[in-house]
Amino acid sequence: MKNLVSIVEIPTVDFSRALTFYQEILNIHIEETDMQGTQMGLFPGDGNGVSVVLIKGEGYKPSTDGTIVYVNTDDLQMVLDKIEPNGGQVVVPKTEINPETGFFAMFIDTEGNKMALHSKN
Repeated sequence: MKNLVSIVEIPTVDFSRALTFYQEILNIHIEETDMQGTQMGLFPGDGNGVSVVLIKGEGYKPSTDGTIVYVNTDDLQMVLDKIEPNGGQVVVPKTEINPETGFFAMFIDTEGNKMALHSKN
């Protein structure tokens, strides 16, 4: 087993809005699919790590409580600067953890999920 975690699902209320938000702030293409009536947006990956998906379906509810997903970036400030112009809210600005670990920041996405960013720079 390479990773203990295999899939992370990010709940959405408005799937199209969430898709646009994450594509804009992360500068990525998210592949849309439908799995038995559940809308899914697959984040790009190499197939060897954790799969991340946006999801809209019965029983999925965005939340600021509970598990927080950290998204790795080369420079989180570049992503952080796109959060509010695209409808999200920054709740913790770029903050140094320590020189070895780097930085983190937290935000609320357009759907109401608390998420985080991590980078060495």
